[in-house]
Amino acid sequence: MEDRMKKTVLSPPIVLLFLAFSLLLLLPEASATKFNVGDSKFWNPNINYTEWAKGKHFYLGDWLYFVYDRNQASVLEVNKTDYETCNSDHPLTNWTRGAGRDVVPLNVTKTYYIISGKGFCFSGMKVAVHVEKLPPPPKAAPVKSGAPTLFSTGHILLTPVVFAVGAAWDAFIHFW
Repeated sequence: MEDRMKKTVLSPPIVLLFLAFSLLLLLPEASATKFNVGDSKFWNPNINYTEWAKGKHFYLGDWLYFVYDRNQASVLEVNKTDYETCNSDHPLTNWTRGAGRDVVPLNVTKTYYIISGKGFCFSGMKVAVHVEKLPPPPKAAPVKSGAPTLFSTGHILLTPVVFAVGAAWDAFIHFW
């Protein structure tokens, strides 16, 4: 019983490490985009997938998600010539896994040519997406003299966040 009543005191380095990780959670993160091919129309015949892809930017790490009738369609990556002629005899990669819910990871900078076999390519089930490297983040504007710093009153959000994390940590220590 006495063991439970004792307070646990953590060293300052551990508390600082916890605060640093907590602040890292507030930083924005880059993430991959999942593209539902065909949006709400999915991977079906008689849809213009060239129009669907127009205006979209596909970057390394993104992925294409195909939803279709598993008993009829397929997801095949082919070369440009086979894409143009709807030839599914020699696919580079067969992404069809049998469930009708297939993922194509876009992990190489190139143009992916994807068609459906069994003749469905001739009814429009083909899409080409060009994958690019993620553009570099914008450069920060140069700091002018007299501009607010991280610890000035211009960053009002930082102080409440630090106190909130500290209060949560204190509650956590007292709970255990």
